[in-house]
Amino acid sequence: MMENVKKDFPLLRDNNITYLDSGATTQKPEYVLNSISNFYETSNANPHRGAYGLSIKATEVYEQTREKIAKFIGAKHSEEIIFSKNATESLNLIAYSYGLENLGVGDEIVISIMEHHSNLVPWQKVSKKTGSKLNYMYINENFEISDEEIEEKITDKTKIVGITHVSNVLGTINNIEKIIKYAHKKGAVVVVDASQSIPHMQIDVSKLDCDFLVFSGHKMLAPLGIGVLYGKREILNKMTPFLMGGDMIEYVYEQDTTFAPLPNKFEAGTQNVEGVIGLGAAIDYIQNIGYDRISKIEEKVVSYAREELSKLDFLTLYMTKNSLNHSSVISFNIDGVHPHDVASILDSQNVCIRSGNHCAQPLMRYLKIDSTCRASFYMYNTKEDVDNLVLALKKAYEMFKKYIVK
Repeated sequence: MMENVKKDFPLLRDNNITYLDSGATTQKPEYVLNSISNFYETSNANPHRGAYGLSIKATEVYEQTREKIAKFIGAKHSEEIIFSKNATESLNLIAYSYGLENLGVGDEIVISIMEHHSNLVPWQKVSKKTGSKLNYMYINENFEISDEEIEEKITDKTKIVGITHVSNVLGTINNIEKIIKYAHKKGAVVVVDASQSIPHMQIDVSKLDCDFLVFSGHKMLAPLGIGVLYGKREILNKMTPFLMGGDMIEYVYEQDTTFAPLPNKFEAGTQNVEGVIGLGAAIDYIQNIGYDRISKIEEKVVSYAREELSKLDFLTLYMTKNSLNHSSVISFNIDGVHPHDVASILDSQNVCIRSGNHCAQPLMRYLKIDSTCRASFYMYNTKEDVDNLVLALKKAYEMFKKYIVK
């Protein structure tokens, strides 16, 4: 079954590599690559800008993908889907267009210590500009945010809560249902970063009742450079545009401008149409495989990885002991060896992992480390990939062990 998935990915099918960096970006199936080629061969024109047939066709496929994404995540209205470059741009849009306009002195923003910089640095900016206070929810010894921490940090002063659904470093699946419900009870809006969750699990924004949700296409089989911002229509309608330019205006006068309605007012300039088409195809592919099958594949592979890596006594693992609260990311270090050196040795064995702080420096400082190695898995990975990782780690340790200071 798993081999049938891997054969759909040209780079994995045609090269002898063990790719374990899907948390950074996923490989692309042939179906997605072909959809992009087909767009350029049959429908290439600028959407929303021409009265001729080809432009109308491009507009149709562009807007049909918006409707597809709305259904995919359970949004009530297609105009609640805003296209962006990536989750980072989506989060900045929320911070600038909502945060700067709605926070003031005495208000508080709450985020977790495990946030990616893109869901942290913009809130620092908002805090400094508005005089509001930025607070953090911290993790316990099991790399999870406790219910007590949620209820202590989210208060009546909290106006915005930003939370990653799944940590890109720890793989912890946060209890966003609890966080959203409690934040709303306190009158706060909730921003969910679903970049590391939506490739692996079904998301329904209506059931979650989150106010905003963002994700990047390239982490879920789509091309680089396309992202999505979901926002409740009533909130988006009150927000001012983040970028100004073509197609987001209604009328422009010498001294004033009125803006187009949703979603256009947040999509200035020519958009990444091929990215949108590719994202639509990626959703088709994911739905054809099915989240149930994806979960079964990943559960088998990640469970095996947890088990095998735990046997290596020269590793320190950074992950929750509760496998039900753990997704597809495993961070680790070879004690006494810099992660970049480990990653270089693994690369010589054709094993691709990430090393560094993973755009989560505050979390690293909280863990009292500088960086980690990270293996991240997806539907195309197999137990053989785990075996290759373990073997390469053993070789790396043998190379470095005489230099390790204990």
